[in-house]
Amino acid sequence: MSEPIPNHAVGTPPADPTPTHPKDSAGEIPTARTRIGSVPYLNSVPLTYGIEEEIEFIVPSALAEQLRAGRLDAALVSITEALFHEGYDILDGVAVASHGPVNSVFLAHQQPLEEITTIHCDTASLTSVNLLRVLLAERGLRPALEPLPSYAQAATLDNVLLIGNPGIDFLRAPHTHTIWDLGAAWQELTDLPFVYAGWALRRGHHNTALRDHLRAAKARGLEQLPEIIATQPDYDAAFRQAYLGGHIQYELGETEKAGLNKFVELLKTHGEQEVHEPSFV
Repeated sequence: MSEPIPNHAVGTPPADPTPTHPKDSAGEIPTARTRIGSVPYLNSVPLTYGIEEEIEFIVPSALAEQLRAGRLDAALVSITEALFHEGYDILDGVAVASHGPVNSVFLAHQQPLEEITTIHCDTASLTSVNLLRVLLAERGLRPALEPLPSYAQAATLDNVLLIGNPGIDFLRAPHTHTIWDLGAAWQELTDLPFVYAGWALRRGHHNTALRDHLRAAKARGLEQLPEIIATQPDYDAAFRQAYLGGHIQYELGETEKAGLNKFVELLKTHGEQEVHEPSFV
């Protein structure tokens, strides 16, 4: 199978050559000096509510590279970044997940799944391309996965994996593709939720204050979800209500962890690189 989309070599994120976070008198790294990243998608808004000024917003694949290079200490990153690379802890209780259709991670296809030979994949994707690979492999299918040249060409290609806001834009525009929602496909396969993203924390570069800070942002975001739905400029209010108020779930509890464990199992079955068990803090 052609595989031009990198899954990145397994390894420990390199330590900074010089300390950038002097510890306070209690031996903990002050939250104010911590570097935080997230994705520029609508589904992340409730998890970064009130701390937007502290965050660098970067697409998933580039965000993972920044975290791995030590230029960030915490990032709301594709969950596979924490599964394929050592040196991360996952913040417990917080995720971007779905219990069924997600409406922003899908394969748009012109051919029946069994006849597809090539899929062009959003190069911003990390978790979704691996979810697609697993779902197809469970059907005995292994098409070539090629990079999507540009979002403008998506509607002209036969089979396209899209995620996030560009995926939503595709769905809301005229197209002739059949949509295979990967959240719905995962639930059909496993009867479990799927976790797309979580807060990955560089081990040794986080503390209780940072963890509480990120959990508090989620609590504020969910408390203010009606206001977010009413005031966010992306799309229309009816769509935001269905998407943020239904399709996307923000808990990382026992059922979500069961879904994540199943994903780890299937990555080990169908993948060719080491997969690490998630470490929650």
